[in-house]
Amino acid sequence: MGKAIITTRAQESTNAIERLYITMRHLFNRGFYKPTGISGQTLKDALLLLRPEIYGSIAEEKSELNGLIYVLERLPEGIEQCRFINLTADEGYSKSHFKAIVPPKRRRNCYRIDDEQMNIEITRGRSDIYDILTHITFLIIESEKICKRVLIEDTNKTIRDWGKLEASVSKKKLSQSEREVALIHTANILGRSFEEIISVYEKFATKTDPERFLRIIYWLGKLAIEEEVSGNKRAITFSSILRETLGHHIHGELWANTIKETLVANNLLNRPIHIISANMHSVMNSLFARKALKNEFKDTKNDLEIYEALSASENGKLRDKVKSVALKNGMISIDDKSGTNIDIQIFDMAKLGKDSCCYSFSDTLKEEELPVIFVMDYAFGEQAYETIDEFLKPYKKEGEKPQFLNIDSISVMGKAGILDGGKGDLMIPSSHIFEGTADNYPFKNELCAEDFKGHGLQVFEGTMVSVLGTSLQNKDILKFFYESTWNVIGLEMEGVHYQKAIQSASKIRKSIKEDVKVRYAYYASDNPLETGSTLASGGLGTTGVKPTYLITDKILKQIFNTK
Repeated sequence: MGKAIITTRAQESTNAIERLYITMRHLFNRGFYKPTGISGQTLKDALLLLRPEIYGSIAEEKSELNGLIYVLERLPEGIEQCRFINLTADEGYSKSHFKAIVPPKRRRNCYRIDDEQMNIEITRGRSDIYDILTHITFLIIESEKICKRVLIEDTNKTIRDWGKLEASVSKKKLSQSEREVALIHTANILGRSFEEIISVYEKFATKTDPERFLRIIYWLGKLAIEEEVSGNKRAITFSSILRETLGHHIHGELWANTIKETLVANNLLNRPIHIISANMHSVMNSLFARKALKNEFKDTKNDLEIYEALSASENGKLRDKVKSVALKNGMISIDDKSGTNIDIQIFDMAKLGKDSCCYSFSDTLKEEELPVIFVMDYAFGEQAYETIDEFLKPYKKEGEKPQFLNIDSISVMGKAGILDGGKGDLMIPSSHIFEGTADNYPFKNELCAEDFKGHGLQVFEGTMVSVLGTSLQNKDILKFFYESTWNVIGLEMEGVHYQKAIQSASKIRKSIKEDVKVRYAYYASDNPLETGSTLASGGLGTTGVKPTYLITDKILKQIFNTK
């Protein structure tokens, strides 16, 4: 008798992720699916088996509240009211009367077509589709939980709590006592305590819609009940244009060409170019803030105080002043119109005014040797490959020879989940591995752990895993990564895709030099191995300021070649 094969939870979870992505790809090729149909059930079963950390109690009978906040911050407002969700390419809705709805935590344009339909534009590649479908599957599971709790078995009748919630939602304004009554009924519907519901209610409330939480729960339940009682099925569709154009780098090519044309127009194409993938503030602030705000921060010895002040929402005038100084000293700002949602800043180091910059070059450098710093906003998953792959190709103008770009270095700073340590700690990778495959990308990182010692943050050096989606990770998979011989220190979504583009450009296409300098550094946005420390527990706040500017400073010092 052979030994029985025992499947570990990590293997089950890996299989569940694989099944999710295979199913999603199949549904995309097919063009549509119904969440309550066989394909939709496959997605739900895989997600329930996986039980990702970010979705908390998704597999339990009670409703998951933090996961709901996380998901609805990344989907368009009002999506819970729509039976029909249509994923489209950029098909010209921006030229119509429809107003774009942009989720607070995901840069994607969405359009409410009518009472029942929401269209979501996909311009950032497959990772965007996976992200949306995973979140929609979570919403479907949560809506079915509500339906199960409020619909009386073998009847089309609902429990008393549901009627009370419905009555509350129909009112334009609720008094405090009416609101608390409604929340007590909602707590019973969701299987949660009144205290928990009060806390979540406040997180959803807005000035224009203080009762938003009640409406969301009502509509999630309403659509599931209608589906069960009346057979009004929900449906997810993919437009034919999206299916035809996905993977063709249409937006990435347009994005890259716009930047190259700007470089040509400003005679910068042949100068040494340093690419930095980061946010739209840390490089600009590091270069100019200390000197631009010298009057406002005369007695401040610690630059971190300046950066924390600039990150505060109420200090718009300070940020405007720094930006104004930057624009007068060689910064060119390009707002994205390609659909990638990746804005650009170009810094021409030959146009620095006297005593304007907080860093300096050697006096021996000629103007043509002075670098150009090109900062691109964060890409999303596979989009990192599409954009950088296109940018590293030679610039082609009709009737002229291709011009190769003089790329000197590529630096990537990002947020990532850490497997040992806490929010704000640093990860310096020596290689990236791609989740679910044997693909691995070792590289020589110009940054090392030693560069960041003595700043009060923990620094880890090792392998980073590029995951298919951060919202799909659970403790079993993460523990496997953490304890494996891969020496995994964290997980993120773009590293493999950047490195794949860099290696194909430098080693295969030979469009950039083979010894191009590469820098990767990440700071921890969460520790998904710790209960209550996932992304659903909230943002970094000011905790992220120190690691962000510390990494930016180390990158800039290497570019300026100063110690």
